Amino acid sequence: QVQLVESGGGLVRPGESLSLSCALSGRFFFGDYSMNWYRQAPGEQREFVAIIDNHGRTAYGDAVKGRFTISRDNAKNMAYLQMTSLRPADTGVYYCKAVSYNSEYWGSGTLVTVSS
Repeated sequence: QVQLVESGGGLVRPGESLSLSCALSGRFFFGDYSMNWYRQAPGEQREFVAIIDNHGRTAYGDAVKGRFTISRDNAKNMAYLQMTSLRPADTGVYYCKAVSYNSEYWGSGTLVTVSS
């Protein structure tokens, strides 16, 4: 079983930056997993934000390209999401997901609010 815990959410103003973290624990090999970030705004469906695979290759949703950066630290079993130039439309609960060839796990999310 794998547990994921997100942290780093909070209230920021438009244009500011915020960094999220995702810590994995349990019985697993971190290198087997791609790490993903999703978000869900109030009343909306969950939306793909970013992915980093086990080779370090990354991809981003169109809404965040050029502003967000995903990374991972294999030694610490951590994934990160660096968010810059935040907008009110970035408000939502941000979820971390770990995916291997035969399993996937979600965290419980961390709330990001972008408001003046």
